[in-house]
Amino acid sequence: MSSTLSLAEQLIARASLTPDDAGCQDLIAARLAALGFVCETISSGPADLRVTNLWAKRSASGAKAAATATELIVFAGHTDVVPTGPLDQWHSDPFTPTQRDGKLYGRGASDMKTSLAAFVVAVEEFVAAQPDTALSIAFLLTSDEEGPATDGTVVVCDVLKQRGERLDYCIVGEPTSVQHTGDMIKNGRRGSLSGRLTVKGQQGHIAYPHLAKNPIHLLAPALAQLVGMVWDQGNPFFPPTSWQVSNIHAGTGASNVIPGAIVLDFNFRFSTESTPEALQTRLQAVLDQHALDYAISWTVGGLPFLTAPGTLVDAVLAAIKLETGLDTVLSTTGGTSDGRFIANICPQVIELGPPNASIHQIDEHIALADIEPLKNIYRRVLENLHARLRP
Repeated sequence: MSSTLSLAEQLIARASLTPDDAGCQDLIAARLAALGFVCETISSGPADLRVTNLWAKRSASGAKAAATATELIVFAGHTDVVPTGPLDQWHSDPFTPTQRDGKLYGRGASDMKTSLAAFVVAVEEFVAAQPDTALSIAFLLTSDEEGPATDGTVVVCDVLKQRGERLDYCIVGEPTSVQHTGDMIKNGRRGSLSGRLTVKGQQGHIAYPHLAKNPIHLLAPALAQLVGMVWDQGNPFFPPTSWQVSNIHAGTGASNVIPGAIVLDFNFRFSTESTPEALQTRLQAVLDQHALDYAISWTVGGLPFLTAPGTLVDAVLAAIKLETGLDTVLSTTGGTSDGRFIANICPQVIELGPPNASIHQIDEHIALADIEPLKNIYRRVLENLHARLRP
């Protein structure tokens, strides 16, 4: 059994249901401490839902570090996993790592405990080969990515910002690939802006509509206009901004009552061509145009970020090509990730991990054949960044 597979299985065996780390970070910290990493636990959140965060850093030292400028690369990820769902639908216990049919099964196998194991072993191999590299290396791990994400990576980033810590590059181990490890990476993500709209009318008997104001009817023309709007055209890296309604609720439960209000939940997934403020203004202008009596509560889930081709992207593309022969697709599709927080303090952030077809599903798995290439890609990225720092 490879060292990467062994560590992945040890992590999967820990039932780290968000926000419980279940000892995963202690296991990783012990491996890193043996390499000279200084490991710090940063806890946050209420006592009954305490979030565990690990910041571990190995600073460059030695002759090479003294002779040239140093840079810091961060490996970021999460040790928490989503709930298993019905246990009787799993073909093996979700927290008993199981190999069958050329795959490793278990909750977190793809999202993202194998990535974490690959991070650790890649760094172990790199440090053994380059003990006095001018490249500083850090790990930023949280147990609050699958949960609210309010006491995890965002808290650590705030601490690092207050300390004046400078991050140059970051690789987030999210499962980004489609068919084979390395066939797609995320060099950015769209922003997320959610809203809850309440439109007021006047409740009344459905047989006497002239004595009531139906808020569903009042909202309908504005809703049709919003559905048809083009918010922006996107750009070479991002698709156009989308607006989607996720829920509509009105009514008292009685079929003969015109409701007094309608509540609509919606979400923007927006590109770098738009801002939350501009989207809010445009949407509210439509509501005002239709003279609606309304209120909106807004939630910014995350701002978009983009890492254009450059040092980190080039190092990653070269590593994937050398390891797999694949020409990697750069993508900004999908949901949000903790990369949105890290991008506030780090100029170059990408996400790279295994295929994501089974994430959050019953019988989550990763192909055994994808594990070692993933570790090797991470190691090759370190080698590529190290090479450019040689004095």
